[in-house]
Formats: sequence, C-alpha cells, structure tokens
Amino acid sequence: MIISKHLLGLEGVQREEISLILKTAHSFKEVLTRPIPKVPTLRGKTIVNLFFEASTRTRISFELAEKRLSADSINFTTSGSSVAKGETLKDTVRNIEAMKIDMVVIRHQASGAAHFLAQCLDAGVINAGDGQHEHPTQGLLDMMTLQEKFGRLQGLKVAIVGDITHSRVARSNIHGLMTMGAAVALCGPATLLPRDIPAAFGKDLLVFKKVDEAIRWADAVNVLRLQLERQKHGLLPSLREYAMHFGITRRRLEAAKKEVVIMHPGPINRGVELESDLADSEFSVILDQVTNGVAVRMAVLYLKSGGEQEVVNGTGL
Repeated sequence: MIISKHLLGLEGVQREEISLILKTAHSFKEVLTRPIPKVPTLRGKTIVNLFFEASTRTRISFELAEKRLSADSINFTTSGSSVAKGETLKDTVRNIEAMKIDMVVIRHQASGAAHFLAQCLDAGVINAGDGQHEHPTQGLLDMMTLQEKFGRLQGLKVAIVGDITHSRVARSNIHGLMTMGAAVALCGPATLLPRDIPAAFGKDLLVFKKVDEAIRWADAVNVLRLQLERQKHGLLPSLREYAMHFGITRRRLEAAKKEVVIMHPGPINRGVELESDLADSEFSVILDQVTNGVAVRMAVLYLKSGGEQEVVNGTGL
C-alpha cells in the first residue's frame, strides 16, 4: 500500500490506510507500558511542532510520541517568534524547512492551513487541527478507543452530540467512522448543525433532534465541547438552556436503560455539555482516549515517515 507522507484529514483516506494506522497504534501502545517506553524507530529524524493555537493534550501528546520514537523535536509558538513581527506562514515554515527538517506538525486557527503547507514544503505535514476543518489524529484515537471497547467499528452506532458546526473533531470522526463501516448520527441545536448535512457528509448520516433519542440509539456518545470562542452571538439562548436540552447526564443514560460509552475530546465544560460526575464515571473512556492519543500519533509519525507495518509486528521494537 502506498501511503501519502501527509495526514491532512480523514476525508478521502482509504479504509485500508486507516486500518493500518490503527493496527500500528495498537502495537505501539504496548511500547508505552514498558519500563523504558522508548524505541529508536525515528532516531535521526527531526520534527517541528508548529502550534499557532493554544493546546494542551494534542501538543503534549505529539511531543511525547516523538520522544517515544527517539525523534528530535523542536517546538514553535507564535509568541516570541518572527510571526509576531508580521512574517507570513509560508516564509516562517520555508525558513524552518531550510534548516533540514523531516516533518511538520501544525495546529492553526485557519481551515486549510495544513493543506497550504503541504503545497509549500517537501517535508511531511501532519494536521493537528486546522480551524473548523479537521483534526485527523483525534478521529483516529477515537476509533482506536472504540475498537478497544467494542472490538469492532463495523456496524457500531456512534452519536456525536453538541456543537457540530464549529467542530473539526466531528468532521474527522464522521469521515473516519463512516469509512470504517460505523453508523453515525448527529444531535445538537439547529443553530449548531451544518446547514446541508447530506451535501456535506452523504445521506447515510442520521440526525436526532432530541438527545434522549440519540442516546437510546447509540452504542457510544461522543460529546463535543461547546466552542464559545468560535461562535457568533445569538446561537444559543443561554448555557443553562443548552445544558437542559443537550447536556449529557447520568439520569439521561439511566433512562436509556443501556450501557453507552461516553467520549469527549476535551477540554470539558463540566456541567454544560457533560455532567461533571459522568465525566469520571464508569461510562467514561475519556482518559483512555488521551492514552491512545500518544499511540496513534506514534503510528502516524512512524508510517508517514516511511515506516512499514512488518517492522512493528517484528522484534525490531
């Protein structure tokens, strides 16, 4: 299988490639349990982490994945850089590339920033979240977590609840899960749903108006953060009203009489989109998602740098 050196999103990525990344991630997760959780797989490779947006989990997860693979990591933030002096994104990254790097991980507030970089650079580009477009490694780690919990993705029912319009996580989940044969449904206020869902994602995507219906249908509920910083005024009457109609609570799960799995990409607005107690409950796999994020990013960095699955399955690690 020929794999692109870039990971810009999950839209259009073939089922075989997603399966390979997930299989490799499961192999790398074993490395994380060793007394010395480090392998020499990317020794000699240099990876630059370009974070133009605030991030805790994703940035640290990528840094850890790079260190676990023995790559040399360089971290870039806009504060204190030439970007603050007005330098363009293209000039910034081309100058960094001229220092002989192998791969770039980028998070940017503009949708399409990762695609733009891929056209400017010879180095591999990994999208760590671009505007409201995609967050492919989050989609992959969500799929890995579901595989661990249910043993399959084919035929699984996943409801994505909340602020769909502004969520890059939702887009990567929709594309990735549907490619892998899962059934996906959306649920949220009409003001936070894309206008033309069939045109954007196809006719197979379900939409529930009431969260209780979505919970009764789903095997897993992926709760999204309410992205107030991206919203224009007037999309919600109030946070209290949103929590009342779309917040995921223990009462709602118990009324469904079904053990569903609760996921969340973080950070959580506790008491708004997700009841605080529920985030730490037996239904939650949120911390499993965080752990799996390191393994998935190790797999992506490894495969996108030219690694082969046979090496992972052998004794080389």
